[in-house]
Amino acid sequence: MDRTRVGIIGCGNISGAYLQGGQSYRNLEIAACADVLPERAAAKAAEFGVPRSCSVEELLADPSIEIVVNLTVPKAHAEVSLQAVAAGKHVHAEKPLATCRADGARLMAAAAEKGLRVGCAPDTFMGGGHQTCRKLIDDGAIGEPVGATAFMLCHGHETWHPSPEFYYEVGGGPMMDMGPYYLTALVNMLGPIRRITGSTRITFPERLITSQPKAGKVVTVETPTHIAGVMDFASGAVGTILTTFDVWHSTLPRIEVYGTEGSLLVPDPNGFGGPVMIRTKSDAEWREAPLTHGFTGNRRGVAVADMAAAIRSGRSHRACGELAYHVLDVMEGFIDASANGAHYEVASTCSRPAMLPVGLPDDAVDD
Repeated sequence: MDRTRVGIIGCGNISGAYLQGGQSYRNLEIAACADVLPERAAAKAAEFGVPRSCSVEELLADPSIEIVVNLTVPKAHAEVSLQAVAAGKHVHAEKPLATCRADGARLMAAAAEKGLRVGCAPDTFMGGGHQTCRKLIDDGAIGEPVGATAFMLCHGHETWHPSPEFYYEVGGGPMMDMGPYYLTALVNMLGPIRRITGSTRITFPERLITSQPKAGKVVTVETPTHIAGVMDFASGAVGTILTTFDVWHSTLPRIEVYGTEGSLLVPDPNGFGGPVMIRTKSDAEWREAPLTHGFTGNRRGVAVADMAAAIRSGRSHRACGELAYHVLDVMEGFIDASANGAHYEVASTCSRPAMLPVGLPDDAVDD
């Protein structure tokens, strides 16, 4: 098989999942990794058996590398992705695509001009849990979708993350951090969003880091940390979303989808598996639906494998830039709507990504 050579830029917390997952797909070869801290890149290369660690400049200059996986911190996503495109590489970025619409639009335009592909996390919607939900909805198991709710509630990351400052900077916050998982899952199931409104606040103006190695450092909060939104989908469904770093405890579900014939309890969009629970109007109680698709373990990198396969075959890849830009547009729109006291008519749109075929092996995607 013709394997696509991949280079990873950014060897922080999430890189291990990509390095492990990426090596499990038969059409990918992780050829090199790079980081602004050379010792960090060298350590990841040694841990995961990557042939080479190098500087960012060396990785981008390597003509054999076709796809750059950008795992830098969010505020560097647009800059590094633009560098990759300028070097003639397709790029798949960690979420979000950028920290503002303007940077996301610049990236999309630059890639289009060069005929290159842009992809973006999350790819968890390609996991067995969410693909099963997609199939159930498309098959009419809950009738016509009427609405959906999504909840991501926690008290922030300063108790465990080694460098949590960026979560509280402009471009961070719970919506930019976790919203991509929830919104991408909703768009996969229900289609694009046409209009939104939102309300936001900063509850704690300062955060105390208690994790090592920065325990004791006080962080000034620059971005809303409690964001509630309402979404009108182009399909007619109406959704609500709440993302917060200001809540200590909650019993709310992750995502529920409501239809004219029943309801669907959707698994955590930060994971790939189940369970998927369904209850139709004729059911006396909730029942677990068998998963119809694979990719149920930690399959980070499946979108990179999907992009590589799509480049070879000419089809569209699923975790595409248009989808990621639409999600970015919506996320920024919640904050704009709150600031302006008005609805935001979402300027962008996208297609629902194609559902994965049933029965794929765990090491391959469809050609």
